Amino acid sequence: MSELPFAATTPVSVSRVGLRARDAESLAAYYRNVVGLRELSRAGGTITLGAANRPLLDIEADAAAKPDDPRTAGLFHTAFLLPSRADLGRWVNHAIADKIGIEGASDHLVSEALYLTDPEGNGIEIYADRPRGDWKWNGDKIAMATERLNIPSVVAEVPTGDAGWQGMPDNSIIGHVHLRVGRPEDAEAWWHQEFGFDTVAKYGSAAVFLSSGEYHHHIGANAWQSAGAGRRDASRSGLAWVEMRSDNVTDATTREDPWGTVIRTVPGKA
Repeated sequence: MSELPFAATTPVSVSRVGLRARDAESLAAYYRNVVGLRELSRAGGTITLGAANRPLLDIEADAAAKPDDPRTAGLFHTAFLLPSRADLGRWVNHAIADKIGIEGASDHLVSEALYLTDPEGNGIEIYADRPRGDWKWNGDKIAMATERLNIPSVVAEVPTGDAGWQGMPDNSIIGHVHLRVGRPEDAEAWWHQEFGFDTVAKYGSAAVFLSSGEYHHHIGANAWQSAGAGRRDASRSGLAWVEMRSDNVTDATTREDPWGTVIRTVPGKA
């Protein structure tokens, strides 16, 4: 049994994500077959998937929803964090064997990641963190970059004779969520005020990365495609809500960020 990733042990962390889907059955099949989540339950038109018995993703059926618009506020990607580099290597081998289309593969210094997009346009990151002791800090800002991922090196972590990819392993989590926003500076102020997050990195004026407990980021917010976006259109598919887990609260709450993105908070340990 692997240890729970550091990202989930901080005072506040991401618990799960809700997606509104035009075709919930097809979308759930994608997250099972490609991402490796397991179906945990169904209730009232919602399909819940996760790793082991940990719910990570709720897919809410809404056949009448309009397609998501990447120029508006919403989801940039949901980032699924695997417990080890070998797990990432197993997923890479699975992607190669099943001819899964990959849109990016990056070394971020703090992590190694692959990127894809689900059938309804929701971004996905599948990643593994580098050891926390290898992260480089400059004061309260962390060194992150986007460099070419050394895929052969990642795959080499998989032991000879290994059983291979068996789906998301126990203790896989959502490590972070990256949001599309109209103004990153407004997102930064909101996450500071509402969750006490720290700003750990900025990419110019177009993206900001925030976290709790010195993780490299639990929340990213960018305006790369959505600069100036206003409130979200609730009739569109895509992100329905983000759920955060917090040691600092005793009751569940729901609030909205400046673009109407629903952010839930639940108490308790990861």
